[in-house]
Amino acid sequence: MKSPEQHWDTIHSKASLTDCDPTHCANVLNDNAFLLPSNGTALDLACGLGANATFLATHGLAVTALDISKVAINKLSQYATQHTLNIKAYEQKIDLDSFTDFAFDVIVVSRFLDRRLSNAIIEALKPDGLLFYQTFTKEKTAPTSPSNPDYLLNRNELLTLFSPLQVILYRENGLVGSPYVGLRNQAQFIGQKHNN
Repeated sequence: MKSPEQHWDTIHSKASLTDCDPTHCANVLNDNAFLLPSNGTALDLACGLGANATFLATHGLAVTALDISKVAINKLSQYATQHTLNIKAYEQKIDLDSFTDFAFDVIVVSRFLDRRLSNAIIEALKPDGLLFYQTFTKEKTAPTSPSNPDYLLNRNELLTLFSPLQVILYRENGLVGSPYVGLRNQAQFIGQKHNN
């Protein structure tokens, strides 16, 4: 049986450098780019090939990108060098100790869910920092990957996981209306950290 690192290395080895392009970033980030600060620091957590990281860097942010896949990190680093983007990409397992020594103006998480990290993510945000989150839900319009419930959100779960943040945007269309139109099978959240 493959380790998680081997699994993702195999998947990312089939990708090209164009998959690192910012046009492949998460919808929650692309559709709400006007909320980004004009400068500062950002984290692309569990970045994969780093389309979110390259998007953030093209918007003037100094980006840290973390992922378990050495193949993905190597491709992202190559892309960042070719395009002179301010991205520092690191291969590492994503856990509670991954980013505790850092503070960011923006954190982006897409297509990744580890509920144990919620508080650490909030702690890693600077005051007024923004979290952009988009990942898969249990409620689906059609069978899609992943199927493991550990990696699927319950209804409105992002609102609970990140309840200390001020909600800027939340979207989870579920099965409402025309089930094959619009964002389906995923939830989107943007929250801002405020010091009380």
